[in-house]
Amino acid sequence: SGARLFMRVCYHCHTLEEHGINKYGPRLHGVFGRKAGQANGFIFSEAHARSGIIWTEKTLFEYLEDPKKYIPGTKKPFHGLKGAQERSDIIAYLKEAS
Repeated sequence: SGARLFMRVCYHCHTLEEHGINKYGPRLHGVFGRKAGQANGFIFSEAHARSGIIWTEKTLFEYLEDPKKYIPGTKKPFHGLKGAQERSDIIAYLKEAS
């Protein structure tokens, strides 16, 4: 279900391949353990770059609920996923696919 959800919600802006392109959002390969605002070849909002967040399962779970609340000033046009199971499914898929 995480793969289907990713294709429906995330794929239009993000890729998962190691050498994938950055789209409207950065490629997500290697996101776990990476500092927010630090993906090669992508220009982030100042809010992301200065957030100091390290992407873990916990921080992604909280971020995916309401990105604009989690990182005030982000330019991300995604409104979030309110369902805890949906967020968990996407995170599990991200771990497996990237």
